[in-house]
Amino acid sequence: MSDSSLLLIAAGGVALLLLLILKAKVQPFVALVVVSIGVALAAGVPAGELVATIEEGMGSTLGHIATIIALGAMVGRIIELSGGAASLAYSLIERFGDKRTPLALTAAGFLLGIPVFFEVGLIILMPIAYGVARASRKPLLVYALPMGAAMLTVHAFLPPHPGAVAAAVALGADQGWILLFGIPLTAVVILLGYLIARRMTRREYPMTPEVKELVYGEQAEAPSDGSVENPPSFGMVVALIVTPILLILLGTIGNNTLAEGSYPRAVLTVLGAPMVALLVAVALAAYFLGHRRGWSRGHIGEVMGSAIPGVAMVILIAGAGGVFGKVLVKTGIGDAVADILDKTGLPLLALAFAMTMLLRAVQGSTTVALVTTAGVITPLVARADLSPQQLALVCLAMGAGGLALSHINDAGYWMFSKLVGLEVGAALRTWTVLVTVMGVAGFLLTGLLWQVV
Repeated sequence: MSDSSLLLIAAGGVALLLLLILKAKVQPFVALVVVSIGVALAAGVPAGELVATIEEGMGSTLGHIATIIALGAMVGRIIELSGGAASLAYSLIERFGDKRTPLALTAAGFLLGIPVFFEVGLIILMPIAYGVARASRKPLLVYALPMGAAMLTVHAFLPPHPGAVAAAVALGADQGWILLFGIPLTAVVILLGYLIARRMTRREYPMTPEVKELVYGEQAEAPSDGSVENPPSFGMVVALIVTPILLILLGTIGNNTLAEGSYPRAVLTVLGAPMVALLVAVALAAYFLGHRRGWSRGHIGEVMGSAIPGVAMVILIAGAGGVFGKVLVKTGIGDAVADILDKTGLPLLALAFAMTMLLRAVQGSTTVALVTTAGVITPLVARADLSPQQLALVCLAMGAGGLALSHINDAGYWMFSKLVGLEVGAALRTWTVLVTVMGVAGFLLTGLLWQVV
């Protein structure tokens, strides 16, 4: 089949995917599987090989990411239900002081955003923002805007969040390098977002009456100190968040500095595998935040199990993205698309960012945008013969695209705007503009790092 025919099939597949998600409101996992089957058959994959192709794409992707996402969710769930999230937030507020409470909540969003999904983190921290806004009589947006943007930034850029993990697996990038570059990069982007949000919130935006009454009304609850019986300490929560990150980074450093075949390198390689690092974090969280605080083994198991339903569909979406990517490679569409992208003359980093941002803007989901882009550009990445550091930067550039342009087709946009009480126009002028500027800044920073590596 000619390249032009393959490109038409690819374009039709992407158009059908968007139509199913946006117009027909089909669940993204089902839409990705349906489109993958349709593209495979249209591009000439024999019917007898169709099921094997789908199973191979799903299996190879989920084999890498399902355990990582599930274990990360378990750590976040234990921290959430133990009171660790509130303890972290209030400890930061106390340390930063009243005048820098917005910065403290931004830092809390950054730290809590690593193990906890964006939507869950927003629900955990928003009541704290309500409390400090009521106590200070300042606009809620002063506290909520940089805090929410910080959590979305981590969600788009860093493992163990599903889009970042799926992109890393598809492109063959080392998650240790992604964290090594990504943590300081996201910290800079979040600080920039905090400064921009501080300027944005100098003017007051009207709030919906319901949220205004909830936050400032006579019936609003007084701000709590976040205490629970035998609460985990600030240091304990931070240590549990940092432990898997350090293990993964040590594994990457060991593989690049220690002699091949040496015992220390072997130990660090095992402990630094993302799955093992997160398994260690789950065990530590279960013991220090659960067992030592009086939770029974049965209750600890229930808490861990309760984390799975919330991430199950995200895992399946990432797996379906792997199926779509496998179909593109097997049919030759990936190579045809890579030829076209090569001819544009755009740097690979810019293509990764622009394609992810476009898909994010059109269909709304950061995860879907990342897994779809990864499937399309994988052949182009394979041709480029990139170093591990450059592969990590490509993933981060995609994360920057996944952060930008959160608007009315994004569930996260609606959750934030409703919790903060913003009308559509005000949310577009604040939330959408802020995360888009942060996404562009993140891309520019990856470009600077690209020059260095």
